[in-house]
Amino acid sequence: MKLGVFNPLVQDKPFEEALDYIASKGLEAIEIGTGGYPGNAHCDTDGLLADNGKLKEYKAAIESRGLIISALSCHANPLHPQKAIAKEAQELIKKTIDLAQKLEVPVINTFSGCPGDHEDAKYPNWPVAPWPNDYQEILTWQWDNKVIPYWTETGKYATDHGIKIGLELHGGFSVHTPGTLLRLREAAGEVIGANLDPSHMWWQGIDPVQAVHILGRAGAIHHFHAKDASFDQANVNRHGVTDMQSYTLMLDRAWQFRSVGYGHDMKVWADLMSALRLVGYDYVVSIEHEDGLMSVDEGFSKAVANLQQVLIREPLGQMWWV
Repeated sequence: MKLGVFNPLVQDKPFEEALDYIASKGLEAIEIGTGGYPGNAHCDTDGLLADNGKLKEYKAAIESRGLIISALSCHANPLHPQKAIAKEAQELIKKTIDLAQKLEVPVINTFSGCPGDHEDAKYPNWPVAPWPNDYQEILTWQWDNKVIPYWTETGKYATDHGIKIGLELHGGFSVHTPGTLLRLREAAGEVIGANLDPSHMWWQGIDPVQAVHILGRAGAIHHFHAKDASFDQANVNRHGVTDMQSYTLMLDRAWQFRSVGYGHDMKVWADLMSALRLVGYDYVVSIEHEDGLMSVDEGFSKAVANLQQVLIREPLGQMWWV
């Protein structure tokens, strides 16, 4: 495995300065946002697609620091019921696939998106309860008319370009659990896999180690984010895990994102790394820093130090004791 980082946490630095900073931490990979929610501070997608010279310089700047690009990430809502928003996201995803092919990056990351509840809806509708039966009808309509058709078509486009799609299992979107990911994968093909972030498993009540087993046995983990989450049980009792309060209200929220090791101890993170090795994932563990209690540098540095303790880097070799 290699240790990397998702670049929005260094988006305030110029590109090459950000690369130097990442390399100085001993990392080996960078995940780069191409637009959408992560922004594109370090990636002029249109410019790179149009100019092979710029493309070579861009790639050389990364490789000269001993880094690889683990993924290009374009998190957005390609199923948004407002057609202009959906179109922009869909175009971004296709451009990101095109750029990934040119840069020889094997995977792009994004969200599945979430449609509305009918063709003329204005806002996404995320059904999370089976009753009243209206919610079941909405869910069926969404998957049959929006989720499966779009991702079947986009999955074919990615396959034709030799690229895998890592969907982040995130609340508020149609694919948010191992089960919903596998449902889409069965319909749209093995090009669809997970960009698995344990923090989103924890707040939904899912053990991320078991999520690794469920998805890993199906070969459905394409990328991995390293982000933690902590809980305040008194606030959980008041608000539940679907807490709608702003992330800035940390004292009152049921849960919050934390840097690695500040929500769950290193034994849990060691179990996660071991589970990834067990199911054959030997790619990048990409740090995503969204800890409201730590500065970027401190939160990132602590995540690096903690993960260096538990990351499994070397090939197994022979079991000499067998």
